Amino acid sequence: MKRVATIGECMIELRHTDAQTLKLGFGGDTLNTAVYLARAGRDADIRVDYITALGDDPYSQGMLDGWREEGVGTDLVARLPGRLPGLYIIRTDDRGERSFTYFRSAAAARDMLRDGRDIQLARRLAGYACLYLSGITLSILDEGQRQSLMSILDGLRAGGTQVAFDSNYRPVGWPRIDDPRKWMNEAFRRCDIVLPTLDDEQRLFGDGDAAACLARLRGIGVREIVLKLGSEGSVIWSAGASAATRVAPMTVSKIVDTTAAGDSFNAGYLYGRLTGKEPAAAAAIGNRLAAVKIQHPGAIIPRSAMPKLEAI
Repeated sequence: MKRVATIGECMIELRHTDAQTLKLGFGGDTLNTAVYLARAGRDADIRVDYITALGDDPYSQGMLDGWREEGVGTDLVARLPGRLPGLYIIRTDDRGERSFTYFRSAAAARDMLRDGRDIQLARRLAGYACLYLSGITLSILDEGQRQSLMSILDGLRAGGTQVAFDSNYRPVGWPRIDDPRKWMNEAFRRCDIVLPTLDDEQRLFGDGDAAACLARLRGIGVREIVLKLGSEGSVIWSAGASAATRVAPMTVSKIVDTTAAGDSFNAGYLYGRLTGKEPAAAAAIGNRLAAVKIQHPGAIIPRSAMPKLEAI
């Protein structure tokens, strides 16, 4: 069995079904990836655990119950008495594009690596095949916890664990532009697989195009790059390849909601790589899952809608 952990924040999700009505759910970028990877990996000997901190309230318990039902392990989740999860509200326009409003400044996840939990986590993750994190994971932590996380990544990689990272830059989480530049680069240097989105990288680093972005990441020392291009698919490069490979997206008839499109793609890609697929084939799996996702509302599609990824 290959064990994978994803680390980050899950929040209470309130999604507008009309101007006055909200539907309750749960979501967060790394949690979305964990759920999709757990579903895909159920029959492929892939076990997925989620790492975060929650409170002792009913919503936190509801999250844990839902994750367990999805097959996501919760043994690495810290429970902080008297604390609460963050919350976000989604509005979706007529084209399926979404906007978010966040309430998360006191969320329990912001303290997930405090009080010795970083040391415990490093010990418990020994032997995992992969650890996945995102730029949002970095954004919710303070400087000390970010450095603790970098130390965890260093130790895990020395022990043979692969690190996968989606920079997933959201300006609202970073008051000063120098901070995300610094910490994204610290994460990039410690990664085996990076899964950034070109638009995010251009906003943060000013890359002129996909080629410039790939060149910058290669210069940092990244050895496997999956650069997402939105509706234009992705560009893949790995160490030893003579050139980057463009992977076309799947066409869908109607986009309903793009929430978690990148998260589901990442899950499909990691599933492909963990099951022995080459990078381009893994990207095609990611495209397949993302294409299904954007035809459904919310971050997580019904289990009955999951495509058969192993057939790709």
